[in-house]
Amino acid sequence: CRLYDDDTSKEQFHCEGCGICRVGGRENFFHCFKCGCCIHHDLRLEHKCYEKNLHRNCPICLEDLFTSTKSPTILPCGHPIHKSCFLKMNRELLLNSTDPQMWLRANACPLCQKSTRDLTSLWEAIDREIAATPMPEEYRDKRVDILCNDCSAHSNVSFHILAHKCLACGSYNTKKT
Repeated sequence: CRLYDDDTSKEQFHCEGCGICRVGGRENFFHCFKCGCCIHHDLRLEHKCYEKNLHRNCPICLEDLFTSTKSPTILPCGHPIHKSCFLKMNRELLLNSTDPQMWLRANACPLCQKSTRDLTSLWEAIDREIAATPMPEEYRDKRVDILCNDCSAHSNVSFHILAHKCLACGSYNTKKT
C-alpha cells in the first residue's frame, strides 16, 4: 500500500478485507466480512450486519462512507452515517428549540425516522403536556389513523394537536396516515 501521508499520528493501516488503507490504528478496528468494512471495536457487539452497509453515501453530507476518513457510526436501525454529521444535525435541530417535534427529528434516523436512542423521558413529558392541554369540544371525539416510525404499528387514536401516541409501543414518533 502506498501511503502519501507521512503523518504517522493518524495510525494508517492497510485492511486486506477492504482493499484500502484506513486511519485510526489497526488494533482499534476489526473487519466485518458480512458488512464488508472495518468497524471500530466499540461497535463490535451492537452493530447490525448488513451486506456492504458502508458502501453508500452519508445521508447528510452525501460523502462516500466506505472511503471517507470521517468516522462512521451505525444507528440502532442499522443505517450508517458519519458520526460528526449526525452530531451536527442534532445540534442544529435542537439549537434554541422547545418544539417536541424538533426533539423527535433530532433523535431520529434521517432515512427511516426510527428513534436513535431511548426517548422514554420525552414520551413522559409529552404525556404530561397532553394531559395539561384539553382539546376543544369539537375535536374531543375526533380519531386519526397513525403509523409508528419506531415499531411500524398502525393505530387509530384520539386526535390531539400536540402528538399521537402509538398504542403498540408507547412512542410519540408517529405520523398520520
